[in-house]
Amino acid sequence: MDINLLRQKPFNLQDEDMQWVISTFEGLTTDEKIGQLFFMVGYKQDEPFLTRLAGELGIGGLMCRSMDKESVMATVSTLQSAARIPLLIAANLEAGGQGITKDGTKIGSNMAVAATDDPQMAYELGEICALEGKSVGANYAFAPVVDVDYNFRNPITNTRTFGSDPERVKTMGAAYVRGAQEQGIATSIKHFPGDGVDERDQHLVTSVNTLTTEEWDRSFGSIYRHLIDEGAKTVMIGHIALPEYSKKLDPSLKDEEILPASVAKELLFGLLREQLGFNGLILTDATTMAGMNIPMPRNELVPRSIENGCDMFLFTKNLDEDVAFMKQGLENGLLSAERLDEAVLRILGLKASLALHKSNNIPSPETAENTLRHERHLNIAEQVADRSITLVKEEQGVLPITSQRFKRVLLYDIESEANALGYNKSSGLAASFIPLLEAEGFEVTRFEPSGIYEGLQGSFQDMQDRYDLILYLCNLATKSNQTAVRIEWINPMGINVPIYMQSIPTIFISTENPYHLLDVPRVKTFINTYGVNDYTLPLLVRKLTGKSAFKGKSPVDPFCGKWDTRL
Repeated sequence: MDINLLRQKPFNLQDEDMQWVISTFEGLTTDEKIGQLFFMVGYKQDEPFLTRLAGELGIGGLMCRSMDKESVMATVSTLQSAARIPLLIAANLEAGGQGITKDGTKIGSNMAVAATDDPQMAYELGEICALEGKSVGANYAFAPVVDVDYNFRNPITNTRTFGSDPERVKTMGAAYVRGAQEQGIATSIKHFPGDGVDERDQHLVTSVNTLTTEEWDRSFGSIYRHLIDEGAKTVMIGHIALPEYSKKLDPSLKDEEILPASVAKELLFGLLREQLGFNGLILTDATTMAGMNIPMPRNELVPRSIENGCDMFLFTKNLDEDVAFMKQGLENGLLSAERLDEAVLRILGLKASLALHKSNNIPSPETAENTLRHERHLNIAEQVADRSITLVKEEQGVLPITSQRFKRVLLYDIESEANALGYNKSSGLAASFIPLLEAEGFEVTRFEPSGIYEGLQGSFQDMQDRYDLILYLCNLATKSNQTAVRIEWINPMGINVPIYMQSIPTIFISTENPYHLLDVPRVKTFINTYGVNDYTLPLLVRKLTGKSAFKGKSPVDPFCGKWDTRL
């Protein structure tokens, strides 16, 4: 690698920075170079473990899962104090500062931001993610997600994307990058070569982007080229195959030889580096995912991920074993010394571009206190909620609802607990939603099945006599390690399925997945919120009762291409 590439975009290093990179690099042993490749994860403040990571192994970076601010700052302080070379500290800062600390602001999902139809909101999201992340020690956002939600059945992209229109994704993604990087943190555009085409989850299987090369160039390729031109510092690589491009770039490849991008040399060098001109740091997505581990043995994929074009290795299945695999790969030729050096230089170049070598990198409790959940950040979160809630379908004469017209309300709530790694989704929404309705004068009955068979639900006449309005509150979050986001109705025979639309006004509210019309196609009034922050439910009630207008514009096709969903 020509070291002068570090003077170019996106590193833009000056002489002083270059001197630090060169002197630091020249002082590294082979083991220390290998240590820099590893990007670990932290769930809690564990001082002995963290000290070993930073001091003994000399890892290059650590991703923080969301913790209270004191735990995050203690974790970062321990790491940076023990490290000879400052660490990259990252988090999934996709929806706000709450991606790294539970004391941060949740602004809104990418899709909620897209539903405002205002790129300034994406800029604000990036800026707030950076400000709140930096306040507790982060210098790196694993964001923005620039996948395109082409396939409504994909269980992981969904509201994490800016929608299904590549131009909107490009515009919103670029605005996030500007907002975040202007505050001095790195961004990682992800998940190259592009998720959202397949309906499968790369956490569980090597998923496939089936676009032709021409289709890819017009969509994902256009997005990545633009954000690279905008100066995005890093790209995160998905465990996603891109067969048409792999075969174009390497015609000798047989189908069974096509690999996910995280270990596909032709995609990393041929497509990302050469064709798209990316000069920044390339990071794998989590190497614990099945999508990376299915195609080849672990002892091969560890060194080959670096040899084939990635610069950093995210997470480990077994720390000591994976480090040993990397060292063995260097010894047996699976990893060349040249590629190791090139990766380490880019890692050091990224750190220098963030001025980590000039900072003490220990977070200040005072700064965190003054930054997290700042009044301006909360105001932006409220704006995003207000401007994103979308009225997808409306039955004439139902909205606005008032307690004078619809006093007696039956509420069906459909919820699932988001898992521990589920990007901070809210659960138990009915308990918060019901008091808001009651404060407006509604008498709310929460549906609870009782009795056997016929007794599980009232008779047709009984339902008409007892209720003036039926509300559905569906909160099924997208999350890692699932295969579908679909409604599973209560047995026997789906007793909570909406069947009274023709006789009792019915409103269906989806707080997470925008595609639930697939399962309730003939519901006549349907609302999407694309996630929940502190302001979503109160604003939703204001809109339902006519005190505020519905302003959101759907960034996807909520009708799922089905004719009956429009009825």
